[in-house]
Amino acid sequence: MATMLIQGGRVIDPANQLDQLLNLVIEDGVIAEITTGIPRTDEVIMAQGMIVSPGLVDLHVALRDPGGEEDEGTASGTKAALAGGFTTIAALPDTNPVVDNRASAEFVILQAERAGYCRVVPLGAITRNHQGEELADLGQLAAGGAGGFTDANRAVQSAEIMRRALEYARMLNRPIFAVPQDATLSAGGLMHEGYYSTVLGLRGIPAAAEEIMVGRDIALAELTGGHVHLMNISTRNSVEELKRAKGMGIRVTADVTPHHLAITDASLVTYDTNLKVLPPLRSQEHVDALIEGLRDGTIDSISSDHRPFASEKKSREFDQVPFGVSSIETALAVVATVLVDGGLLDWPDLLRLLTVNPAKILGIDAGTLNIGRPADLALIDPAAHWIVDTRQFFSRGHNTPFQGKTLRSRVMKTIVGGEVRFSRQ
Repeated sequence: MATMLIQGGRVIDPANQLDQLLNLVIEDGVIAEITTGIPRTDEVIMAQGMIVSPGLVDLHVALRDPGGEEDEGTASGTKAALAGGFTTIAALPDTNPVVDNRASAEFVILQAERAGYCRVVPLGAITRNHQGEELADLGQLAAGGAGGFTDANRAVQSAEIMRRALEYARMLNRPIFAVPQDATLSAGGLMHEGYYSTVLGLRGIPAAAEEIMVGRDIALAELTGGHVHLMNISTRNSVEELKRAKGMGIRVTADVTPHHLAITDASLVTYDTNLKVLPPLRSQEHVDALIEGLRDGTIDSISSDHRPFASEKKSREFDQVPFGVSSIETALAVVATVLVDGGLLDWPDLLRLLTVNPAKILGIDAGTLNIGRPADLALIDPAAHWIVDTRQFFSRGHNTPFQGKTLRSRVMKTIVGGEVRFSRQ
């Protein structure tokens, strides 16, 4: 029986309120012991000065496989996930063809197993071909391994279809993942509607486009008893509405992206196409509200919303490029730099947003260091300073606004099932 000792690290397990200098023992791929002792093992990893964390969990990642392999693939995307400390990711269904049937969900799982990097949970489409007109076969998708349902960046505009989706998903004990966006208000928009959109002459997307749909989806969750998870919330009023709904006991959760915490719409004066994201980067008042929502527990998790694109697709005029950031390799470092170095959160609170909380939303047994569960771990150097260089990315997508920026903290090793699958030199 193969054994491994991770010695001398700061073991942080938010699920069990653990934050202590300890040694962690892995036997045959599972966590066997967390101790102050130093047992004899076949292999030793010295972790002094490092944080030993549960493997990170990402709720929505675009792997682009099949149909978009010029932007990303399962192998490149899951290797990039390991470099970011993520041992489990949920794959968005906005592929070509769309993941809207059992066979396509099973294909996602098979491709991940072939790649052999991190664990992948497929997300199934809410509607057939993401057209918003007819429900996909949610039961068959769940049978094929889908952990939840979403139409990715396409918000379901029909309240009736959204209601039915929440009802079916409730029976299947799965969440509905929704990007709240009113298509009639956001159509043609390129950035946040406000001072800078006026100055730059770019068509804006008002905060109300998100907030209207947040209100609708919360109302439908209350009506149906279903679980709606709001992806990428970005406005002050969305946070307030979420807080109100949680106070009423409605089954609603939400996440926010690192870039929405780190950058405001003022940065678009450069017309950098890597800043074009959906929802758009907002003004400082909205960023402040998002951070406060994380601090008081209103917002449940942080997700990379990794949306990689080939360089040529982001090298056109601003109004012609697609929305999205290649973010999974920088996600932890960006939020650690903004929130931990900024004195806004400590490491246990930050890791809770990246481990056990997203795992609970997805309904999977992950994000903890419980004895007897698979040894999925991230070893993080919290003192590391490094400069983002896309030439070192494992992702095929180099579309990041953090190129050339100095960030704090870095993942040094990622372990999946007791096997070191990523190690930084």
